[in-house]
Formats: sequence, C-alpha cells, structure tokens
Amino acid sequence: MREAGGRRVRIGVVGTGVIGQLMHLPILAERGDVELSAVADLDRAKAKTIAGRFGISRVLNDDALVADEEIGGVVICAPSFVHEDLATECMRAGKHVLVERPLALSAGGVRHLLRVAEETGRGMVLGMSHRYQPNVRALRSAIADGTLGEISAVRVDWLNRAVRRPRTGWRRRALESGGGALMDLGVPALDLALWVLGYPAVERVSAITPGDGFDVEEEAHLHVVTEGGVVLSMAASWRLHAPADRHGLWVVGSEGGARLTPLTIYQQVGGRTVEVTPRQPIPRGGEDIFTNGYRRLLDKFVRVVAGTAAAAPPSEQITLMSLVEAAYDSAREGRETRVG
Repeated sequence: MREAGGRRVRIGVVGTGVIGQLMHLPILAERGDVELSAVADLDRAKAKTIAGRFGISRVLNDDALVADEEIGGVVICAPSFVHEDLATECMRAGKHVLVERPLALSAGGVRHLLRVAEETGRGMVLGMSHRYQPNVRALRSAIADGTLGEISAVRVDWLNRAVRRPRTGWRRRALESGGGALMDLGVPALDLALWVLGYPAVERVSAITPGDGFDVEEEAHLHVVTEGGVVLSMAASWRLHAPADRHGLWVVGSEGGARLTPLTIYQQVGGRTVEVTPRQPIPRGGEDIFTNGYRRLLDKFVRVVAGTAAAAPPSEQITLMSLVEAAYDSAREGRETRVG
C-alpha cells in the first residue's frame, strides 16, 4: 500500500519504550509501504541507539517531529500524561495518530480529542491491540450472535508478577500517570471486557485500590454493573506472587460460557454442554497472538495514513474513562459510585 504516486507513507514514532521497541518499530520497519521518517524521545541517547537499530535516519524532538510536513502519521507511545496534548498537536498539524492506551487520562480528555479529530478531519486510531486478535474477535462475534445466550457475568484478570525492584519514574507519580495498576493494567482489561460485550453503558461501580504507601495503587479490584444488568468483575495488580503473569477473561451466559486465553467456547446443545470453539487462523511465521494483534492494528493505521481506510472515532473511550474515574471515586470514598 502506497500513497498516491506510489510513495511510501511516512510515519514518525514518539516514545522508544518497551512497546515501541518490541512492537511498533520492528513491525513498521519490515513493511515495504512505510518509511520510518523519524523517532523522538526525551532520552536522546536512547533514541539514537534505537534509530540506528531500525535504520531511521533522523532523531528529532517532539516539536520538530510534529512540525515536519513530510510525516503523515505519528505513533504515540510516549508516557500517558502527554498523550492528549501530543495527539492534539499532531492532528492540528495535519497528521493522523495512533495513540497507545490510555487515549487520555480522563473522560474530558477523550471528549477533547474526539472534537479535535472531527475539526481537523484526521484519523485517530486507538492502540488497543487485543481488539485485532482473531480469538478476541471470535469471542465478540459469539456473544453478539447469541451463541452464549443472555450474558450475566464477565470476569477479567490482568495480574503481573511482582518484581524485585518495583517500577520507578512517571508511572509511580499520580499527577503524571493518572493512577497505578488500574490506569496501567485495568484500562486495557476493562476495554477488553466491555468490547467483547459490545460496549454497554455502565451504571455503577464499587472499587478498592490497595497499595504499599506509594503515590499510586499497586492493585485494583472492581465490581461493575452495566445498565443491562451484566456483572463485570476485574482485578489488576503489579504484585502477583506467582511463577508467571496471569491474564484471563471468563464469560458466563444462559446458554453457554467462554474463556480467553486460549479461546474456548461452550454451548448448551440438546441438554448437553458441547465445545463450539471456532478454528482460529494461524498467525504468520508462528508469531504469538499478541504480536499478531499489533501487526493488524498497525496495518489499520498504515491504511488510514495512506487514505485507503477510515478511523472510526473511539467515542466508547468516554464510557471507559468515566468508569475509571468513578472507580477511583469509589475507592477513595469507600462506597459504590454511579458512573457518568
């Protein structure tokens, strides 16, 4: 896929952290229809090293990258507290953006970005790669077509192992991170659960956010009720004491049930419980589902930048961030809180 005239689409990347190095940069670098024009990071020495690794000729500061008229799209995987401002600047400069989660640190910030996208006519792609994984999409389809009957409950866990040296830096500072485990891990976990349900409106939430005296919470435990009466339970933690991280989703319905990962779907058929899991496509080269989700996400973004696909406004993120804000209110006040 190339721009009009056969040129490759020019993309810049802001932020050279783990997700940029492991996903965005290597996937984009191998595409023949993409020119990685520039990279930016506050740590210029690291940015130069990363640029050399992926054959990127220029290391710029954020302002210079945004101002570069040759760059048509920007991948924003910088710290969360700059997402809103940086995405705004990019779109006002005529660039399409892919924004890693969270889109913004508040529901108000999401509303602002949606207005900017509409005013500028630029595409804003949300960096929730799980939505592009074939197993997640198959589960969403099974729920939508009634395979599981009426959904009564969903459980999602995003638990990361405790490490000997806890994270430091902006993630531990509430004014910059917006929160701890809930903002870092709970945001994608909640998006996953709500997305497979078709993003129902949320009515109320009860939350607790334990910590160890840091500026932000180490764990978050939520009990959410949607307007349709579905119960959603979520646990997110930076301090799981176990041999491996634990990420999972479970769905309970009147006619069946399902879980991720791996995807397993059961249905009541003739009074018997039968496995009806659809066959999944095998990712190319044997890569894992997580990497394949990012590959599909970035393919979508490249098509948006090239002008061959449109980016649907991620307005459902207002629901998500309203829920997160209400959860923090609930934890702080020690009571159930209404959302919105």
